[in-house]
Amino acid sequence: MRKLAFAGLAALTAAVLTTVGVAAADPPPSSLVQISSFGNNPGALAMYTYTPAGLETGRPVVVALHGCTQSAADYYAHSGWPELADRWRFEVVFPQQSTANNSLKCFNWFSTADDTRGNGEAASIKSMVDKAVTDHGSDRARVFVTGLSAGGGMTADLLAAYPDVFAGGGIMAGLPAQCATRVTQATSCQQNNQNLSPAQWAAKVTAQNPGYSGPWPRVAIWQGTGDYTVYPVNGTELRDQWTAVHGVSQTPTSTQSLPGGTTLTTYADKVQLYSIAGMGHGTAVDPGTGATQCGSTGAYFLAGICSSYYTGVFFGLDKGSGTTTTAAPPTTTTTTSTPSGTCVNASNYAHTQAGRAHQSGGQTYANGSNQAMGLWNTFTTHALRETSPGYWVLADGQC
Repeated sequence: MRKLAFAGLAALTAAVLTTVGVAAADPPPSSLVQISSFGNNPGALAMYTYTPAGLETGRPVVVALHGCTQSAADYYAHSGWPELADRWRFEVVFPQQSTANNSLKCFNWFSTADDTRGNGEAASIKSMVDKAVTDHGSDRARVFVTGLSAGGGMTADLLAAYPDVFAGGGIMAGLPAQCATRVTQATSCQQNNQNLSPAQWAAKVTAQNPGYSGPWPRVAIWQGTGDYTVYPVNGTELRDQWTAVHGVSQTPTSTQSLPGGTTLTTYADKVQLYSIAGMGHGTAVDPGTGATQCGSTGAYFLAGICSSYYTGVFFGLDKGSGTTTTAAPPTTTTTTSTPSGTCVNASNYAHTQAGRAHQSGGQTYANGSNQAMGLWNTFTTHALRETSPGYWVLADGQC
């Protein structure tokens, strides 16, 4: 059987149930650490972590899920997440599937026994998050998940199952949450338009947590237009699903061109869709030492643009790291302390560089409250007040 990063699951149906025996565990690179005991593990997954030296408490956590036929070691070696973790200071958790669970080591995104809250592989990954947070004093408000292909499908399912755990997700060549609920439906999801409305897609998410009203995770979607393993329609369906969950229009609020033939469309700063012209099935990387570059090429790691970098920026992982990627003229910042919190008067550019705000599509938004602040430049100024740690609100005329 020809190995694919995301198997054609019509053929996989029999393979999952019968053929390939259990292979030896993939040996991890020395920089990866296996955590042999991490609590409840009903999905029988393995946990590996990458921790930057001297990692401070209160830092984010990123869970990175490999694709079929891959391992934690593969995703560690090629995705770029470890180098970004060193640069921006966060923990990376690399769950690993086994051939005992799935003959091609695909995460079982199509099985309700594994991709729903409190069950199977999803519950095991939740245990890994809890372990990482406990071990490193991580920030529970900044836990994110990303994955390729089957890992991307599981990412979408985790965002639906645990919206109270994950603040955001990055889905690489993946599937909408709960597109399939058994293996015989998986190939149809991969290859065909399911002809569901945005509201119907959103209902698949909200049904996972009846009564949960938000906040919902922000979602970055990556899709190659030349992908004939997970067809490009999945990117559109994911866009429809998560914009509807957030209650925003499927009409983009901004569109821009990025390296590698990538078009980014943004939807109210809640959902991003990155469409990469001509790219096949894999995680997009951009080897090099430039500020926006990361990762290395390999099987199902395709050169063009570093998806991990742009996803990390969307998550806000670059905030407060001391790393800047854009030069700008000096700006004037005034900071005062009041009984109701720190108040800062500065340009929109200065606010984003200091971690008080973030930008998307050339527009600036306050961190925490997500209030719109106008153009991202050095000329537009606003006052922001921190009403709780990391939560900033507009306070013009109050500083």
